[in-house]
Amino acid sequence: MRTEQEMYSMILQFAQSDQRIRLVGMEGSRTNVNIPPDSFQDYDISFLVTDMESFRRDDRWLDAFGERVILQKPEDMELFPPELGNWFSYLMLFQDGNKMDLTLIPSEELELYLSSDRLLKILLDKDGLVPNPPVPTDRDYWLKKPSPRSFDDCCNEFWFLTTYVAKGLCRKEILFAAQHLEELLRPNLLRMLGWVVGMEKGYSFSVGKAYKFLKKYVDPGTWEDLLSTYQNNGYDEMWNSLWTSVHLFREASQKMAAYLHCPYPDYDKKVSGYLQQLEASYR
Repeated sequence: MRTEQEMYSMILQFAQSDQRIRLVGMEGSRTNVNIPPDSFQDYDISFLVTDMESFRRDDRWLDAFGERVILQKPEDMELFPPELGNWFSYLMLFQDGNKMDLTLIPSEELELYLSSDRLLKILLDKDGLVPNPPVPTDRDYWLKKPSPRSFDDCCNEFWFLTTYVAKGLCRKEILFAAQHLEELLRPNLLRMLGWVVGMEKGYSFSVGKAYKFLKKYVDPGTWEDLLSTYQNNGYDEMWNSLWTSVHLFREASQKMAAYLHCPYPDYDKKVSGYLQQLEASYR
């Protein structure tokens, strides 16, 4: 695998040699001093260029970065609509294991680029366009103290979704139940657990994308219970996951209600009773 220094040298040499590229920036985990470095980190690179179409017409210029295992161009896909406006990205996994997400940005959208991400570092500025380069910070990703309204919204969404999971299990529609548990209910459980971490440790840091650093901040029992909710390869297992999720959410949300000086939702008891009735009918 090419080293970090070898990758940076390759990227910058390429950019220096191409007059269409006026500025090179980097975003993501490699600019975040709070993320432990490892070999799996992507190189999130942006080129501000004067001629987008000349790059897009022919992909052969990408070969300069190494032999690829796979290439994806999200803005050139039909099934997944583009989300970057005038920007165009190339997601590349190389044979040596390095991965680079390279985005082309029209040079006239410099200000938009500079405001797009606070985890941004300027690697090359040929024209001195950014006299005061930004200092990367992950502040935008820090845990945020919820308002009482946001807290209530999270509670309402979580408890409402538990009924969909239970309904799917009663109908023996495990894929329906699994989708609601994993894609809709779980994010609210993780959000509430994250809020409690902030309450206990301060809202001045990030627990990472997809809450990947949550283990560092919760007690071992909570962590083991949370892991157990991912064991959903059967109906009984999913019922257990649902009830464990309910227990974890209730415990965390009761702490948050006290912290925020707002009422704890009275529908916990009612919904829990409803879930018990559904499980009894299922059994």
